[in-house]
Amino acid sequence: MEIFFGAFTSEWEQRRAALLHELSLGPKRRSSAEDEMKRRLKAMAELGGGGGAGSGGGSQPKMRRTAAKPIFAAETRAADASRPIEARLAAVAQGSQPAVVKMASYGAGARVGAMLNYVSRGGELAVENENGERISSREDLARLRGDWNHLFQNRVESRDIGSFTVEIATAAVSSDEAMHELVRNSLTSAFGDRRYAYAVTRQADGALAVQGAVVLRSGQGERLTGDDKAASIIQARHDASAAAQDVAARFSFHGYGNGVEYGASNLRSLVERHDGNVRDDRGQVIGDEKLAGDLVQKEWRGDLHSRKGRDVMHLIMSARAGTNVEAFENAARDFLAEQFAGHRYVFAMHDPANDPKEEGDGGKRPHVHAHAIITMRSESGDRIETTPQVFREWRATMAQMARAHGIAMEMTDRREFASPPAFTRNQVRPVSREGRTEHVGTSEAAQGRYDAKRGERRSLAKAERSQEYAIKATQSWQKIALASGDRRVVAYAEQQLDRLTASLSAGQAEASVNVVQADFGSKFRANLVTLQKFVLEGQEMRETTRAEFEAYEKKVETALFRLERSVGQDERDDFDEVASVAREHVNGRRELMELYEMKGQAQAEQGTATERNESRERRDDANEQWDAAVAKHGEAVVEAANDILVDIETSREGLDRIEAGELSNDPRVLRADIERGLVRAAELAVQGNTYMRELAEKDPELKRAIVAAEQTQERPAEEQGKTPANVDAVTEQQRDPRPEEAERRPDEPTEQAHELASTVDATNRLQDKVARDKEAAQRGGETTRTDPAQQHIPRLEELEREELERRERDRDDRDR
Repeated sequence: MEIFFGAFTSEWEQRRAALLHELSLGPKRRSSAEDEMKRRLKAMAELGGGGGAGSGGGSQPKMRRTAAKPIFAAETRAADASRPIEARLAAVAQGSQPAVVKMASYGAGARVGAMLNYVSRGGELAVENENGERISSREDLARLRGDWNHLFQNRVESRDIGSFTVEIATAAVSSDEAMHELVRNSLTSAFGDRRYAYAVTRQADGALAVQGAVVLRSGQGERLTGDDKAASIIQARHDASAAAQDVAARFSFHGYGNGVEYGASNLRSLVERHDGNVRDDRGQVIGDEKLAGDLVQKEWRGDLHSRKGRDVMHLIMSARAGTNVEAFENAARDFLAEQFAGHRYVFAMHDPANDPKEEGDGGKRPHVHAHAIITMRSESGDRIETTPQVFREWRATMAQMARAHGIAMEMTDRREFASPPAFTRNQVRPVSREGRTEHVGTSEAAQGRYDAKRGERRSLAKAERSQEYAIKATQSWQKIALASGDRRVVAYAEQQLDRLTASLSAGQAEASVNVVQADFGSKFRANLVTLQKFVLEGQEMRETTRAEFEAYEKKVETALFRLERSVGQDERDDFDEVASVAREHVNGRRELMELYEMKGQAQAEQGTATERNESRERRDDANEQWDAAVAKHGEAVVEAANDILVDIETSREGLDRIEAGELSNDPRVLRADIERGLVRAAELAVQGNTYMRELAEKDPELKRAIVAAEQTQERPAEEQGKTPANVDAVTEQQRDPRPEEAERRPDEPTEQAHELASTVDATNRLQDKVARDKEAAQRGGETTRTDPAQQHIPRLEELEREELERRERDRDDRDR
């Protein structure tokens, strides 16, 4: 019968029930249970009778261990194990080694057997349990799983990566690339956006046999189970896709596993079986085991969303090489008994002298260390808390127990030495086990963290509380340097003092230029709220520029970084899930921003291309029209007409801009230019320019001017000598638009001067026109058949005389 000891309220009843439960396990363990009962009763008697013994003259023991003491009384135990910071740092300066207590991993109840097998080196090393019993046989180790089962939640691990096979019917492919393209189309039709890697083998009948590994969780959160049911689901999806119309395929799963370790091992095995002829879903070749491990650890890790049960934890306590093995074993035993009273656990020593595992396989490490497998839940129902404060307490207790056994050891804090943060086992993978194990990071960030730790780069935590602690440590190092008479201690203290001072100065300089203004507290919940605020900030974004998006992404990554520093080990999985969701949201915003950029670029390119095409079409159309006109009328005829028409169109455009309000010039000047140009064009048409007559069919004003010119040419010669030509009439009309008013105005010298200037100006313009007409006639050949240019000269002189005579008559009339 299993007993849940938390149901008892009396502490003594809890102890008694626990011991009775141990006695019920069999005669082999009865004597040890009786000894444990006597030991615990004695400890309780010492705890309860301390006052009476003191009053009766009895002596107190030097160190008491209370099995009934709650394991979460952090304040009490921290006060017992803590030492002043100056005492600790002075001891380190004198050569004391730091206490190292590391959390290696968690495991579900199903993994207890494998974890025990690792600690005991496959049963070759004896392990010791919480009662001091030595367990050396594999049968006894196997029974531990059943003894601890009532303390397990037995939470099922997530299925993260599945192994699959696909049989593709006979397919005619022209090359290896075509074959791989066919395989990827079939796999993608079934797996969707899931990441996968595969190897292909061509059968004798032409069919393709595909083996591979696939991430079971999709980007939308759907997780396949990696069994026959999952195979039927993806088979149906493939059969309904377009890929099934080209070639038939049969899918099946034959295994699944949890985490990147399983995935990396599975993919490395696939690479080895197929001599490196493995490709991923993007067509990249996975040619060796390193690339296989990198693919899983660096690219697939974020897609797994892996979860494991936490029924037991794997704890490692270590000391420097050369430390007395027996003394360290006793210290580890006392540490576990003190810190994890009420829990089930076993531990074993690994030292290079007695480790049966070879160095190349990860054994015979140069430093002495102990491995412990501890149940997360105690017999009374409490669970172990794993936070930075608890880990600090464990190191303090370990150092206290080590000193009790003659080992110089102190609890240290990385803030006291400006040391970089430690790397976790998930951030690195081992590449060499000769001497000190060498690792490589599973990502660029992880590699940077590993290099910083191994290189002991100067680093300082950025939280305000951590900086205050660093200032306190700086003051302590300064006191030690001033008070110590040992030159080695002084030199060490001054070295650490300089290191901390430089780190604090660098941190202050960085804070002064920090552009991200946010209040990141040290608490997990506060940082989580801040992260949520920044992530949701992206929902308000619509069409953003790249600079705006990069600022948004930086804020989210900064919030994630500070949130990661505030989480405990038991919250690590929750943080990984939160970080993955946040980064997926940011990636979505990135894709949207890039789509907007691509859209803008496409529109700009399309607009530019359209403008270029329109301009090119206009040029091509104008060239075609010019070539057609030259072919029809001759180049000289077309050029002569074009010179005049260009002037007319220029004046028309200027008049349109004046009417539109773009220019403030006098419109009468441009109208006069247009009329003069029309007269010149009409005269050229009358002289025989066929191209001008052709264009007049589309221009009503030009057509009317040609008709007026033809009528003027048909008048009798004597009438032509008395009547001003059309050009002179037009010029006179433009020069004096209101003749009636001019006749009524009194005679003024300024008016006469203006009239004379107008006459001279008109004469000059007429001379210029005649000169241009002469040049056009010389170019135009046939345009001079009816009226050569020389005939204009007597006419011009006659017009000038008539104009002067008319003005003299007008002046005489006004004088009279």
